[in-house]
Amino acid sequence: MKFPHILASLIATAFAASAAHGADIHLTVEGVANADGKVMIALFDKASEFPRGKLSLANMVPAAPGSVKVVFAGVIPGKYAISVYHDVNGNQRLDSNMVGIPSEPYGFSRDARGKMGPPSFDDAAFEVGKDNVNLTLRVK
Repeated sequence: MKFPHILASLIATAFAASAAHGADIHLTVEGVANADGKVMIALFDKASEFPRGKLSLANMVPAAPGSVKVVFAGVIPGKYAISVYHDVNGNQRLDSNMVGIPSEPYGFSRDARGKMGPPSFDDAAFEVGKDNVNLTLRVK
């Protein structure tokens, strides 16, 4: 009957390893207009990839009028930026008009906004250390 002890040891080791790797990012996305579609969230750790390249982590949650919440668990310490959009029609892409301006609500961490396009990584960036991070951003 050594199996339960081994299993308990493996679970404890996995939990300790996951806790040692990083903090949780608790994100609240405000300004969600309705319950249509999903809210798509992308976490980036490289300026060269933000906001349309290879992302570090992604999540999607059902849309809900007002705000939605999502957690990225065990994020390794570093500098990150988030991009979000409300995929109202459920086609899993940010729709835009003929000149490339998004036609679905979108936003970035630190509520960063670009002048003639998306904001820079540095404008949207925040630090993750050993403590959990609480962020709020607004889609427009």
